[in-house]
Amino acid sequence: MAFKGFFGRGRDTAPAPAAGEPASAEVSDATTDDDGDETPEAAPARSWRERAAAVLPTGASTGSKRAEALYGALDENGPTHFVDARGCHLTSVDGHRYLDCTMALGAVALGYTEPRVTRAVIEAASQGGVSALSSWREVELAERLCALIPCAERVQFLKTGAEATSAAVRLARTYTGREHVVASGYFGWHDWSSEAAGVPAATRRDTTRVPFDDVDALERAVTAAGSSLAAVVLEPIVERTPAIAWLARARALCDATGAALVFDEVKTGFRVAPGGYQEVCGITPDLASFGKAMANGYPLSAVVGRQALMDAARTTWISSTLASESVALAASLAVLDWHDEADIAATLAETGREMRAAVDRAIEASGVQGVHTLGVDPMWLMRWDDPARESRFLVHAMHEGVLFKRGAYNYAAVAHDEESLRVIEAAASAALVALLEDEA
Repeated sequence: MAFKGFFGRGRDTAPAPAAGEPASAEVSDATTDDDGDETPEAAPARSWRERAAAVLPTGASTGSKRAEALYGALDENGPTHFVDARGCHLTSVDGHRYLDCTMALGAVALGYTEPRVTRAVIEAASQGGVSALSSWREVELAERLCALIPCAERVQFLKTGAEATSAAVRLARTYTGREHVVASGYFGWHDWSSEAAGVPAATRRDTTRVPFDDVDALERAVTAAGSSLAAVVLEPIVERTPAIAWLARARALCDATGAALVFDEVKTGFRVAPGGYQEVCGITPDLASFGKAMANGYPLSAVVGRQALMDAARTTWISSTLASESVALAASLAVLDWHDEADIAATLAETGREMRAAVDRAIEASGVQGVHTLGVDPMWLMRWDDPARESRFLVHAMHEGVLFKRGAYNYAAVAHDEESLRVIEAAASAALVALLEDEA
């Protein structure tokens, strides 16, 4: 292959914006000349959505960022890729600016490109992200998490929430010598908790799923598992807070059977409280997983828990090459500094409450039926009776400059200021009126 074809490959991508200016979305496709070399300038332009669909099996590596997840099948021109994100705004490759209510699926609680976090990241990167040794930041962050999270006596870092929760299950199974898991919630794509195609039937049989906040179902599943029960794994909040009796019963059942109680705090940690919902409800699990807002969008997660269970890591194998890279650890240390200095969780709750109220006012003023808001304030959602109407609303709101999340959740961020709230209400109002006009 000629060098010009080799080195030119993949260069038709959006560069980092200069001085806040986004790159053009009009990018040419590559074709082949008589010598087999690529000639990008010879082909017509395609959209970023089309380019993504040609090389990514679902169009996006994150499921909730697929075009159909964002807008449904109603809009073929909605933004799918960004070149800049700051505060609570992002700029798409075609130069449009949007106010974001999803905050990277809850991974960002302070705001995009938050200055203190960014400075810490730049410093860590300038000193080397990884080496033959672990970063010193791994130890410091683990110490601070142990002082902050009720169940944390030991910590192990990973990169994603799904990894951390899967590690907790592995630790529980190793510690107890048992295999069965009773679970309630969403825990990612890993085999132990998934019913998707490609998961072996034998693996599925080792997990029993129970409804959220259903004490009777939980008791039946634990009884059925008997002496094979390794763990009860719960998302402590799923669209609403549960009855404390549900969590308390889970704790009691695990104590009685010798199983481990695991909380998935990936969404709730550093959002409803720095130490997760366990800090709020007063019920302490044996193990817990954290991620998302813990590093304000940088890839980091942790499994934490009682020493006896965490020490099971010595007799099983949980490891990742980049688990202790310094950049994400530095980001998380900066996030903890923020939580030490201000009540970030209270700010998120207040801001989320005002976001919900803004949308509630828009719903009431428009007279649109079949939609209401619910959830806990820092992570709220709109519930629509008709998914097709929800899709139309999302498209109209996008055209008004605001990105809402389909279903759960819209996340509050510190960066959502009073002007953001005004824009959210105005966009929701205009989108709801447009929806009524569609239906008229």
